[in-house]
Amino acid sequence: MKNRLKVLRAERDWSQAELGSRLGVSRQAVNAIETGKYDPSLPLAFRIGRLFDMRIEEIFEDEGDAAHGD
Repeated sequence: MKNRLKVLRAERDWSQAELGSRLGVSRQAVNAIETGKYDPSLPLAFRIGRLFDMRIEEIFEDEGDAAHGD
């Protein structure tokens, strides 16, 4: 799953550790989500959306949908 988390974090000048703290997860979890190695749980995705005041779909993109233009 592609996402804009790294860009959004950088725009706020937050470290991975700071974002993790704000979300209640580890820095390693933030890194894994940013690099696409881990997809967040739905509750975590909603927390991310609330933190950035965005809809989940504005942050995360299902690569299957992108390939089909859905």
